[in-house]
Amino acid sequence: MVIQVKDKDLFELITSGTNRKYKEIERDKSLFAGLQRAIGIMQVARTVEDLSKYSFLHYEKLKYQLAGYSSVRLSAGRIHRLIFVEEDDHITLTLVTLDNTHYGNK
Repeated sequence: MVIQVKDKDLFELITSGTNRKYKEIERDKSLFAGLQRAIGIMQVARTVEDLSKYSFLHYEKLKYQLAGYSSVRLSAGRIHRLIFVEEDDHITLTLVTLDNTHYGNK
């Protein structure tokens, strides 16, 4: 699938490996490797439904406040998610959530 990255900070992180806004991901090797792995899988997937074949991504369509978005997990055992918009012929990456209260972790 074609991936469009509209967030210039996220694009910089993906392409160069560094960005001030996403320092937590940049500094955490497992998170950064997970981001690269998730994007690599998204690029080779023919459809968004193919993402569900990779159980470690925990692909899901989001509800409630984030209805209309989908997400994949960046690293196993962690709560950091890559949140994106699905469109007919491509995926638009819009933001990375670093909310550690996701799934009720408080």
